[in-house]
Amino acid sequence: MQSAAPAAPDITPSSWAMVALLGLVWGATFLIIELALPGITPAWLAGYRIGFAALLTTLVWQIMGGRLFHGPKSAWPQILVIGVFNTALPFLLLSWGQLRVTSGFAGVSMAAIALMVLPLAHLFVPGERMTPRRVIGFVVGFCGVLVLIGPAAFASTGDPLEPFGRLACLGAAACYSTASVMMRRLPAIDPIGLAAVPLLAGSAAIIPVAWALEGPPPLPGGETLFWLALLGLVPTAGANLLRVLVIRSAGPVFMTLTNYQVPVWSVILGIVILGEPYHPSLFVALALILSGVFVSQWGALMRLFGRAS
Repeated sequence: MQSAAPAAPDITPSSWAMVALLGLVWGATFLIIELALPGITPAWLAGYRIGFAALLTTLVWQIMGGRLFHGPKSAWPQILVIGVFNTALPFLLLSWGQLRVTSGFAGVSMAAIALMVLPLAHLFVPGERMTPRRVIGFVVGFCGVLVLIGPAAFASTGDPLEPFGRLACLGAAACYSTASVMMRRLPAIDPIGLAAVPLLAGSAAIIPVAWALEGPPPLPGGETLFWLALLGLVPTAGANLLRVLVIRSAGPVFMTLTNYQVPVWSVILGIVILGEPYHPSLFVALALILSGVFVSQWGALMRLFGRAS
């Protein structure tokens, strides 16, 4: 009989630190992708990115002993599904969808993960009830993202396939949401192995698709190869391990706080590094997002400050 996942989320100061770091890392990912794309096609960007991350994480996992299960090995089907839903399928959907929709709509789609996870976790994860306070907090945070992105959130590109592009972006968000809930429900398992195996499954799924869509793998130039390796190392391999640790300890609902941080960091880094124009709406959006976090995570914040006092 397989052991159950933790009965209730355990939100610690480390959980808050990991979520804050993930928001910064994933917020910077858009800049790295922008630097890598001129030298490689979208599907192969996803293929190289996941492939690098899978190799690195698997190497670390094997050095640490290569053990995966702490009990019966009956969770293989779920882990393989998580691998497809957590990497290959959403990366492919986003790569295709972002060619046909505005970056603003793609950002809103990722922020919607928080709203998708709420009902899923309520139904399938012990201790993750969808209380009115949580719903209000997450809706306020989502409104903050809408203010941040502005009219570009729902502007049209004029592409005839734009409706399907929007469905692809929302489908990617649904994939991430489903994978988070499935990951939380797994039995006792090694976190590094849980980070490695889905990446291996994801690379096995995305590489044949990239080959079919865009031909044999290209040989990127030195600069593009550097950005691809960086994408695989930090926002994919490293961040994926942090994501596993947060979901397995603090739960998938808490993990979704990252999705409200990502567009904020993306805008801030664009202003600081790329010299993009600054808009006062950033402060309004930040106030709404922080208010949403405060309301939705009131209990966890009180426990955090209680421990600190």
